[in-house]
Amino acid sequence: MDFKRLFTRSMDEPERVDPLLHNSPRPVRRRMTLVSLAAILALIGAVSAAYYFAMRPATLKIAVGPQGGDDLRLIQALAQAFHRDRNNVRMRPVVTDGPAASASAIRTDAADLAVIRGDLPVPRNARSVAVLHKNVAVLWAPGKPAGGKRKKAVPGLTGITQLVGKRVGVIGRTEANAGLLRVILQQYGVDPTKVESIQLTTADVADAAQNRKVDAFIAAGPLNSKVISEALAATAHGGAEPVFLGIDSAEALAANHPSYESAAIPAGAFGGAPARPDSEIKTISFSHYIVAREGASDSTIATFTQQLFTARQNVISENPLAAMIETPDTDKDAVIPVQAGAAAYVDGEERSFLDRYGDLIWFSLIGLSATGSLGAWFASYLRKDERNTNVSQRDRLLDMLAAARRCDVSDELDAMQTEADAILRDTLTCYENGAIDSASLTAFSIALEQFHNAVVDRRILLSTIPPAPPVVRPARPQVV
Repeated sequence: MDFKRLFTRSMDEPERVDPLLHNSPRPVRRRMTLVSLAAILALIGAVSAAYYFAMRPATLKIAVGPQGGDDLRLIQALAQAFHRDRNNVRMRPVVTDGPAASASAIRTDAADLAVIRGDLPVPRNARSVAVLHKNVAVLWAPGKPAGGKRKKAVPGLTGITQLVGKRVGVIGRTEANAGLLRVILQQYGVDPTKVESIQLTTADVADAAQNRKVDAFIAAGPLNSKVISEALAATAHGGAEPVFLGIDSAEALAANHPSYESAAIPAGAFGGAPARPDSEIKTISFSHYIVAREGASDSTIATFTQQLFTARQNVISENPLAAMIETPDTDKDAVIPVQAGAAAYVDGEERSFLDRYGDLIWFSLIGLSATGSLGAWFASYLRKDERNTNVSQRDRLLDMLAAARRCDVSDELDAMQTEADAILRDTLTCYENGAIDSASLTAFSIALEQFHNAVVDRRILLSTIPPAPPVVRPARPQVV
């Protein structure tokens, strides 16, 4: 194929047409060349696009809050680890006002993942992926200063039932811990309306304890929570160690509220000197979950779960809370149904590459086969004119065969021989382009051979015939 002439010939320059090749398939070949180039470029573009989309990392939006909380810091550390390791799945934290707002983001499909509290209303479309950590409820009251030195003697609290008519400082940025306090009070038969709750931050604890603005405190967090440790240290002023209020009815409370579990705070869990607490305390716990919205890709969530537990070991050094990440409950009666991809990872039933994409590969092969057949038909259709031209040239060769047997002039035989050479060149080009098959080429070869034999025989015959004598015409008589 003459690519140089195809792409560099001037638009204004008329194409030279060989009078002997007026039926040449060259325009068809040019059209086939352009179609082939277009098909190749389209195929390269499709493969490039498929590779780009297949290898592009999937980014999941995860709702977490509040700002500055332990959960947000942990998720940010995990997101950085995912990015640093160039994992196939990435996280983009979306900061919310707290677990309730994060649950709302899942409920409205505004996020792919969310960090929620198990003791708050769980969206129906939420599916558990992992337990981020377990929180324990901690209740305590300020202790009496050493030596009994206080401006006013206040009887110390030793039990939850003594909170009637008291003020309890609820430590936290959200209202969730106030709801936890109401659940505990109701379990002990205390009317929550007779206990005043006051929202506090960690910075407010020291002032509230020293000035007796509250009579007790409640906080919730992991056993290694820095917030609880700081709040207990702020409560211990003047040598007055806090008095822990144990939840002895933890088993009954957990039976009445499935989102809670019975737990124990071991001695010295919150540090201090002396140790806080100085003995084991019974309490309740609840989980913070990473949940995915219903409809999320199972394979993506399975990959995310695998990355999460892999990155946990790398993040522990910068955020010890990562050590508390646990696998979700895969039982059918779990409080939050497990996501199928996460369950497959936990149970070791992850689908292999062929399991996930086998059907796609199979249908792709069928599609490629159909596309190949369609392409072959289309190529054959485009060569229809070329085949018709070849058939006409073969018929012309057969006509010249008959004419050669009757020809009496050598110059006419030379002209037919030249035309036969041109037909031979075009026929071979058609065969190379696939317009005709080997059977058609064989039939043409037979016709061409017969033509050449006829020309040779005719030339021999013409060479044996003596030239005709010149005709002598009688002279006309002269008229006198």
